[in-house]
Amino acid sequence: MTTDVSSAQDEQAAPGHTARVPKYYRIKKQLLEMAEALTPGSLMPPERSLAVEFLTSRTTVRKAVQELVGEGRLNRVQGKGTFVALPKVYRTLHLTSHTEDMRAQGLEPASQVLDIGYITAGEKLSVLLDTDVDERVLRIERLRLAGGEPMAIETTHLSAQRFPELRQSLTEYTSLYTALAEVYGVHLAEADETIETSLANPREAGLLGTDVGLPMLLLSRHSRDAEGKPVEWVRSVYRGSRYKFVANLTRPAD
Repeated sequence: MTTDVSSAQDEQAAPGHTARVPKYYRIKKQLLEMAEALTPGSLMPPERSLAVEFLTSRTTVRKAVQELVGEGRLNRVQGKGTFVALPKVYRTLHLTSHTEDMRAQGLEPASQVLDIGYITAGEKLSVLLDTDVDERVLRIERLRLAGGEPMAIETTHLSAQRFPELRQSLTEYTSLYTALAEVYGVHLAEADETIETSLANPREAGLLGTDVGLPMLLLSRHSRDAEGKPVEWVRSVYRGSRYKFVANLTRPAD
């Protein structure tokens, strides 16, 4: 769990009690002040230089930096260094695509296919996609980018029987949802979405350009068409330091 510097009281404790403030926390506050004085995307000094400047160990600096990275205030890029984080990209909790969300924020969306092929449905997917247990399911794994920066790993599952030759159709249509609409006449109408947290494993960290063990947002989406028939089940892993989710809430009628 990370400490939110912006919301924590400045080293204050309950009346009559003096709290011990860890040294890394004081360094963390100094690093945050340094970052706020720079423009987003600026390169922070290396840990070795910071340790000398703050008269502390690299271990203490590394702990402070790691917490700020986990909070999304700094961004560590493997092989390049630590940078002041850019403003977080938001994703609306509506049935919209990655392309629509990124373009709405003035970012150029892109996708890189990591893997595409057929698997056997099994018990879980057969229920989610309303197929037989031994039926084929098309599995599409893509790296989602915005402005050239990796944002998420998205793995989509669809019934191969309901959408025959979909794999070939995707060579013509870059958008999956466009292919479903144009080739099969299927439009997504509703979905259930679950948001959880996880920690980046080595493969996810490598693809998303982050560190192993940093917080990730794990989304599961089960989408249906206008008739209520299941269309897809999607599992997405988002960089927790770069994303925030926005929902439009309305009060239910009495």
